Amino acid sequence: MKRNPKGGPVPGGDSFPALLLAQAERRPQAPAMREKRYGIWQTLSWREMSELVRDLACGLAEAGLARGEHVVLVGENRPRLYAAMLAVQSLGAVPVPLYQDAVAAEFVFPIENAEVAFAVVEDQEQVDKLLEIRARTPRLARIWYDEPRGLRNYAEPGLESLQALIDAGRSRHARDPGFFLEQVGRIRSDDVAAIFFTSGTTAEPKGVVHTHASLIDRARAGARFDSLDEREEVLAYLPPAWIGQNCFSYAQWLVCGYVVNCPESASTVTIDLKEVGPTYYFAPPRVFEALLTDVTIRMEDASLPKRWMFERFMRIARRRVDATALARPSLLERLLLAIGDVLVYGPLRNALGMSRIRVAYTAGEAIGPDLFAFYRSIGINLKQLYGSTETAVFVCVQPDHDVRPETVGVALEGVQLRIDDRGEILIKSAGLLKEYYKNPQASAEVLTPDGWYRSGDAGFLDASGQLRVIDRAKDVGRLRGGPWDGAMFAPKYVENKLKFFPHIKEAVAFGDGRDKVCAFVNIDFEAMGNWAEKRNLSYTGYTDLAGKPEVQAFVLQCVEKVNADLAADPQLAGSQISRFLVLHKELDADDGELTRTRKVRRGFIAQKYALLVEAMYEGRDAQYVETQVRFEDGRTGTTAANVRILDARTFPALRKAA
Repeated sequence: MKRNPKGGPVPGGDSFPALLLAQAERRPQAPAMREKRYGIWQTLSWREMSELVRDLACGLAEAGLARGEHVVLVGENRPRLYAAMLAVQSLGAVPVPLYQDAVAAEFVFPIENAEVAFAVVEDQEQVDKLLEIRARTPRLARIWYDEPRGLRNYAEPGLESLQALIDAGRSRHARDPGFFLEQVGRIRSDDVAAIFFTSGTTAEPKGVVHTHASLIDRARAGARFDSLDEREEVLAYLPPAWIGQNCFSYAQWLVCGYVVNCPESASTVTIDLKEVGPTYYFAPPRVFEALLTDVTIRMEDASLPKRWMFERFMRIARRRVDATALARPSLLERLLLAIGDVLVYGPLRNALGMSRIRVAYTAGEAIGPDLFAFYRSIGINLKQLYGSTETAVFVCVQPDHDVRPETVGVALEGVQLRIDDRGEILIKSAGLLKEYYKNPQASAEVLTPDGWYRSGDAGFLDASGQLRVIDRAKDVGRLRGGPWDGAMFAPKYVENKLKFFPHIKEAVAFGDGRDKVCAFVNIDFEAMGNWAEKRNLSYTGYTDLAGKPEVQAFVLQCVEKVNADLAADPQLAGSQISRFLVLHKELDADDGELTRTRKVRRGFIAQKYALLVEAMYEGRDAQYVETQVRFEDGRTGTTAANVRILDARTFPALRKAA
């Protein structure tokens, strides 16, 4: 799977604007970005990108942007927003990307915390959010928008199109042609490159400050590890405010010079994925889960011969993955695999838009062994990596020749790992954050005097040197009382095991300080709905489907399978789920139950649904509950249900073999 790069990472370049200019000089006509608009892919070359960045930078300078100031960027992946980020950095200012699907109120803290006066946004939706909070963010004086649709009659002070900013920049460049290059030449590698606000799982978001050096160092290390070069094709579809998207579609894009493709909209990503055929792909486990769920649903609707052929060849492929490290496939197995590649695996990769993928990564959450094995068995080089916003993502990666579902790989070049006495993972690398913005106390809590970063994750290094992550260190607790008194409780580990089932979308486990483990379960509405329709079960919506006895019995089987797996692990046998309920509504970021990166806010959920938690622990069979929900248009409403609580079978812990 490795390449001998023709070009590889661009050497030198102390900043992202310097890398851009190096790519434009080396390959001016080569495509830098593509954007799909009205069904047609539009290409921007490296020279055109550098000229766009120059004009935007000169325009921002004319508007009064000074070195060290902060600029908010909000929107989907768009070439002009990428160019705006580079333009801000070219002036020595600092871009602050925010999540485009956040509600207006979520913008207030980062804008005020970073003392933002300028914003570049995608469209009317984002403009409306910023105008809504303008009274609470008085420093925000100028807003530029990329997409003018719907904004013709807006007459707000300081609101202007991005095209007007570009035109002003061109005039400035004509008057002072040396200004842009002079500004880029002033940037140092230890200057701040960006501030990424954390998702705020347990508290107010923190602004993670990264320098050009920290982000570029990790981008180069990752590129060398997988022999990335300018021939790669990448689809940029994840939120630009997430550092993972920034590393793959911004930092490594500028380091390697490959092509970044921007889909037309969130609803066309699947189609655009097939059209682009990326060679380098990144997605959190939920995306791979959704794709596999779609495959599962399609196969359930397929004819009997097709289902037989699919199941037969998938069993053969799965044996290949299971035996990879043990033995070379026999001649017959190789023949069957070749036939399977023509009849099943190849068409399946093509249908998923993954026929050209050379390297695929997943991170952010644990991925189920069955899910992991499925993609690898059909010939997709899916691997896990480990990192965080504070570490510029690239900490541990899996080598092509040693991929294991239970680990996150080995330390990448330039990374040192240490496990302290409490089992917490400590990291040292050139990719560590500089600080949390205006939060010295939080910075001191995670950065030790001798340069180690406290990850907050609990884990250990196995005999081969690969890292295994168990849970967040602060979330690992102990049961108190009952038959499992003193047993370890790892909620994230339990939740991930439940989410490995395609019909379960989210889970929240409780148990620290309690006598047993209980859990909330969210079903996957599409997968469970298809399952129900096959059994002629009618339903009117999520709440009705979640309350069906047949659905709850199905979830009970999943819970008990998880319990049987946990019983085989003496350390975590006490984390078996004794009672659970299928929640009457989907957990939603707009309702504060999930972060914008889809992480469960366990403490908030425990408080919001305290009535249901206590009902599970008090032994009740059901509990009536009313919950306020927020709709997509901003309106609020109430959903109510009599939620049934079920008991699950638990199993004695299995002893380790002597």
